[in-house]
Formats: sequence, C-alpha cells, structure tokens
Amino acid sequence: MNNRGDLNTEQQNPRSSDIDSKDIREILSAINNEDSIIANAVKDAIPKIEEAVELTLRSVKLGGRVFYIGAGTSGRLGVLDASEIPPTFSEDKDVFIGLIAGGDKALRESIEGAEDSHENAIKDLEAFQINTNDTLIGISCSGAAKYVISALDHARSKGAKTVYLVTNPKPYSMTDVDVVIHADTGPEIITGSTRMKAGTATKMILNMISTTTMVKLGKVYGNLMVDLMAVNEKLVDRGTRIISKLTGLDYDRSKERLIESEFSVKVAIVMEIHDCTLDEANNKLNKADGFLNRIIDI
Repeated sequence: MNNRGDLNTEQQNPRSSDIDSKDIREILSAINNEDSIIANAVKDAIPKIEEAVELTLRSVKLGGRVFYIGAGTSGRLGVLDASEIPPTFSEDKDVFIGLIAGGDKALRESIEGAEDSHENAIKDLEAFQINTNDTLIGISCSGAAKYVISALDHARSKGAKTVYLVTNPKPYSMTDVDVVIHADTGPEIITGSTRMKAGTATKMILNMISTTTMVKLGKVYGNLMVDLMAVNEKLVDRGTRIISKLTGLDYDRSKERLIESEFSVKVAIVMEIHDCTLDEANNKLNKADGFLNRIIDI
C-alpha cells in the first residue's frame, strides 16, 4: 500500500455522496444503514480475534500485561476499553493498559502530528519495561500511524507478543507481528471520518478481546458479573441483586453479605453458600483460581 487514497476508509462512499442535500431523518437513516455493515466485518475477523485473545489470555495468566496503543480515535478507544476492566472485573489497573499518542491531553484534544512520531512511542513504552510476558495491540484504522508501527516494533524487540488491528484489507504500513486483525469496514459515511464505522468496529473488537479474556479467567459466572467490586451505589445495587439471585437471600440480607465480604460479590456468594468466613471464602477462591463454578457447582 503506497497511496493513502487507495485505502478503503479513504474512498468516497457512493451511498452517501448526496448526504448534504438530505433531511435530518434521511441522514440518520443513511448513517444507520452504514452502521449495519459493521457487525459482519467484525464477524469475518473472528478467527484472528480468537488468536489475539489466546495471546492476551496467556499474558494475564503469566502475570504480564496487555497494552492498547493508538493515535486519535484509535488511541481513545484503547484507553476507554482498558479503563473499564478494573471496575467491571475487579482486575488490577495495570493489567490492561491504554496508551494514546500525545498522552492524556490527547484524550480531549487533537494533538497535531502525534501519530507521526516514531520516538514518542518508544518513550511512552520505556517506563513499562515491556517483556516476554506482555502483549501489545497496536490500533490504527488505516495502518498509517508511525507511532503505532514504532510501538509494535519496540514491543517485538523486547520479546512481547504483538497484534495489529486495522480496519482495511491491508494496512498502509506493515511490520512483523504475531497477529493481524483486519476488519474491512469500507468507505465511511463522511469520506475519511474513521471515528465512525472504523471506530465502531474497533470498539467492538476491543470489547470482544477484553471481555473474552476476562470470561476465560473466571471473572463471570454464567453471564453474571460476579467479580465486580461494588464501589458506588449502582454497583452495590447490581452486586446485591446478583447475590440474591444466586443464593436465594432476600435483597436486604444480600446487601448485608456484600458489606461483610468487603464489597466483593464473588466472596459474598461463597461466604453464603458455604457458610464460611471472609478469609475462608478467599482461600476457596484462590484454590479454584477464581472460578466460582468450581466452588458452588458441586
């Protein structure tokens, strides 16, 4: 790929070529019609997404980390997904790490030229001392961000596993990685605006990677979020209802159990079902590698 104009995400979309003359309802319908294409593009990429999850799962089990790194929309989506892991799954904040070209300021503002810096990617990663237990996922809709390519090369040089996530059949720039995920989302509704279809596909894929990793680590029971830490009113309520559902306790008693467990839903469930202390429940969970079904499905 030698010409950015050849990228699918840079092509003019014939289905929206007259969008400026449409009324509001027609514009909304046009956007929605284009969005309906995205799920199939992601579906086609599932075999490669599966390979990526095998790498992220390996990293977390080995005590390593998963890095998302990107520029602009891609970087923001990586930071967003990583930031949701601790409250949702009670995972340490240093397991999934999101980095964006230009630093935290770039989360709110466009930092011109940030994606074109080879050197800044290495500087941003050096503090983390990436090693063979880690996996780095470089996110670039076009595959043209030098910042991302440099990050992938740096991680690979340190022995880490690497994944390249793009939303074109072929990235503008290629480098040696373990897995390439292609989600061909096609031309955007507004030519080149990859915050739209490409961004949506990226969000979906990152959700799939992180959520599947957490499921395979025993962070859910059935489809219930049993490993959440109840750190606000909403999560206290959700955790209380989960405890009630799985133990048969009424709401008030379930909430008491949650408080007794130091606001760990999973621990509260074990305490109730096995009529044990907080320490005993934690020991049971440790022996079961955190999988609740190994303790209560007996």
